[in-house]
Amino acid sequence: MKRALIPILGDQLSLGLASLEGADPARDVLLMMEVAEEAGYVRHHRRKIAFLFAAMRHHAAALRAAGWRVDYVTLDDPANTGSFTDEVARAIARHAPERIIVTEAGEWRVAGMVDQWETLFGLPVEVRADTRFLCGHAEFDAWAHGRKALRMEFFYREMRRKTGLLMAGDQPEGGQWNYDQENRKPAERDLTMPRPLSFSPDADTQAVLALVAERFTDHPGRLESFDFAVTREDALKQQAHFLKYALPRFGDYQDAMLTGEPFLWHSILSPYINAGLLDPLDLCRAVEAEYRAGRVPLNSAEGFIRQIIGWREFVRGIYWREGPDYPRRNFLEAHRPLPAWFWTGETEMRCLAEAIGQTLDHAYAHHIQRLMITGNFALLIGADPYQVHLWYLEVYADAYEWVEAPNTVGMSQFADGGLLGSKPYAASGAYINRMSDYCRHCRYDVKARTGADACPFNALYWDFLARHEDKLGRNQRLAMPYRNWAKMSAATRAEIRAQAKAFLDGLDASGPSRY
Repeated sequence: MKRALIPILGDQLSLGLASLEGADPARDVLLMMEVAEEAGYVRHHRRKIAFLFAAMRHHAAALRAAGWRVDYVTLDDPANTGSFTDEVARAIARHAPERIIVTEAGEWRVAGMVDQWETLFGLPVEVRADTRFLCGHAEFDAWAHGRKALRMEFFYREMRRKTGLLMAGDQPEGGQWNYDQENRKPAERDLTMPRPLSFSPDADTQAVLALVAERFTDHPGRLESFDFAVTREDALKQQAHFLKYALPRFGDYQDAMLTGEPFLWHSILSPYINAGLLDPLDLCRAVEAEYRAGRVPLNSAEGFIRQIIGWREFVRGIYWREGPDYPRRNFLEAHRPLPAWFWTGETEMRCLAEAIGQTLDHAYAHHIQRLMITGNFALLIGADPYQVHLWYLEVYADAYEWVEAPNTVGMSQFADGGLLGSKPYAASGAYINRMSDYCRHCRYDVKARTGADACPFNALYWDFLARHEDKLGRNQRLAMPYRNWAKMSAATRAEIRAQAKAFLDGLDASGPSRY
């Protein structure tokens, strides 16, 4: 067999990676690279960069312990060229491989680099499918072919049948595929609320934190109290903690929001899944086992599994099917820049201050905070969806373009015109008040539509519908709000739109000029 160079990317931190199958630890070389190009193509949250570099270094140690030869290039290596392609070139000069084997990249941008390697280096390059996902590209395309609309619910049912998760023969456990109606309860403050585990940085992680603090001073986010798991072993500890303490009530409260409580009953496992430290199917099987053992109710188990084998796999399929231009779509022709306070959290709107503030602290916010607080606000003000996409990509530790772009461009901003979601996720302050306690601590009145103290979401919501009636007026899921808008007097509609215009005119300048 020919000697192989096997590059391992930063989101491929799995011992069972496809590119390692059949490889010879005595002959082949694994290449891992910390490169400035990847850390800086957007201004990634400093906590996100620190997590990935620390996890990469610890994974390299685990690979060496398993007998592999690992060539690891650190960011501060004086010879580091700063790019994947140039570092592969240097590694070829060091090791003289006869071929390159790589697991397919997760993003169009990196896949484009890999596609050039065979021509650039004059070596055969074998790109292997990423078997950590349940649904390959061809399988998703076959499912999607000929459908008028692509809806996650129907795809999810196929994944349930394929995996056998929560199935009773050929029928769904409990007689229903989806228990989402039971998973929308607002939460009250609970002294017994679980807290995720916290991991103290070891010497290797401390070195990474110092490096990130020095090199990425202009990136958003805080490094203080860094407590991510950076090894598979610790990620598994976090998984076990979630299964025992948080999963039982996850279903009921997965949409809830509370002031000062960033985690509630959520798993906090997505960074570890998306980087490769945890296997998503193994995790889902563990969740199912908790249900089968009677320790977790069905709505919690089903709700969590749906997020993994349903939504996560679905958005990946959309991303690769729609092509590299997908993040640039702009169905509603929105072009407003994001307010500068999206990078500081300094706003009097309590819901946004909470969601953005915890994002800067932890590189984390749960899905409803992303969709119905920051995403909803960006949609209502008419923010440029590409800029919104870049913001989400940079600030969350679990954000990679394949998973983030469809969630942002498609679901949150409706910029794909309904390909992914059947309606825009636009809402007034009433929804936020129902699902959180934010409004109790806000200087704005959530029940007022106009006036100096009126919640901005209220007028913005109706103004959004009015601005886009030509494109959204026939959407069946928006029929009721449009009827309600039509019932209002002309004077009331004019007052609401004037309120929205005054707010929009008062928004400050955009964030970093590069966007």
